Amino acid sequence: MITKRIIPCLDVRDGRVVKGVHFESLREISSPVDLAKHYSQVGADELVFYDITASSDGRKLFTDILRQTAEQVFIPLTVGGGINSVDDFDRVLKCGADKVSVNSGALKDPSLIKNAALRYGSQCVVLSVDVKRVDGVFRVYARGGRDNTGREAIAWIREGVSLGAGEIVVNSIDTDGVKNGFDLEMLAAVCDAVDVPVIASGGAGCVKDFLDLFKTVPGVDAGLAASVFHWGEISIPELKREMAACGIPARLC
Repeated sequence: MITKRIIPCLDVRDGRVVKGVHFESLREISSPVDLAKHYSQVGADELVFYDITASSDGRKLFTDILRQTAEQVFIPLTVGGGINSVDDFDRVLKCGADKVSVNSGALKDPSLIKNAALRYGSQCVVLSVDVKRVDGVFRVYARGGRDNTGREAIAWIREGVSLGAGEIVVNSIDTDGVKNGFDLEMLAAVCDAVDVPVIASGGAGCVKDFLDLFKTVPGVDAGLAASVFHWGEISIPELKREMAACGIPARLC
């Protein structure tokens, strides 16, 4: 049976890990290098590293801190932020990433997904989608949740998969940092629409939120969170023990 993955997320700004609410009011937490080492040791299944201001600043992802972080990680590492070309994929992969996450760059040029998948394989291409309800419709946002693209989220996710994306990260802006649970309705709609792995992001506040996620939307492959892990509110080993006790397949440490 395929285990459900638990994935901490490092939102990096100016070389430091930060976290906010609804993608705003960012607070500095720690060094990505130190946190990466910690999560690799305590049983995280994968790790995500986002340079969260690369796209909004119109610059390329910082590679020095990425290299230092990758050196501490012995689990799969997904990296995103400012990915606008296949050359950006190449640069990030050479820094130690296993997978590359595209968001705003793919919205500007959807062929980026196809070209990257053809060169590196679909398993390397992760489509990250920032989604918010607008008048009852799931809308896609760009530039770190700043710009409403007008795109309907489920249609865009289907298009991304058809172009070659091998995995989808669904970031709920509505639930981000609120800690009241994942957006189960949105995640169920995404899982019904595509047949590639789906990662849930935004809203985790306690162990029960992860249990509810995997029980209610069994098609979800992984749960991603940031502050609850960074602040020690949820212990990854304890979370996995609770998952196993509830019959949710998990890789135990």
